[in-house]
Amino acid sequence: MVLMGTLANALATIMNNEVRGHKECIIYPASKFIAQVLRVMQKEGYIGEIEYIDDGRSGKLRVQLLGRINKCGVIKPRFPVKKNEFEEWEKRYLPSRDLGILIVSTSKGVMTHREAKKLGVGGVLIAYVY
Repeated sequence: MVLMGTLANALATIMNNEVRGHKECIIYPASKFIAQVLRVMQKEGYIGEIEYIDDGRSGKLRVQLLGRINKCGVIKPRFPVKKNEFEEWEKRYLPSRDLGILIVSTSKGVMTHREAKKLGVGGVLIAYVY
């Protein structure tokens, strides 16, 4: 297994299990950051329940898959985005208007690009899901 970074691995794991039609997958190592990104995906309805499993090491996350993800991945390098620049990144990473989300880390926490636009904050692009 090639480590591309823990978040990239988490999203790749979700993607692979989604493609195979599995109902759930285990993501490890778990981190607060990965959990925040997964929570955004959960809030947007891409994944179901998220459960933390304490294994005495770095922990694992059990994620319920709903079969709603066509593609997801990290955005590397993590580009900084100003509050009025989201359009161009949507064009670059998402297949069409109003389809999918960009996940952004802002000073107000991890959220979708739509929330960031509403709040009028910029941030750093982390991932995309559609």
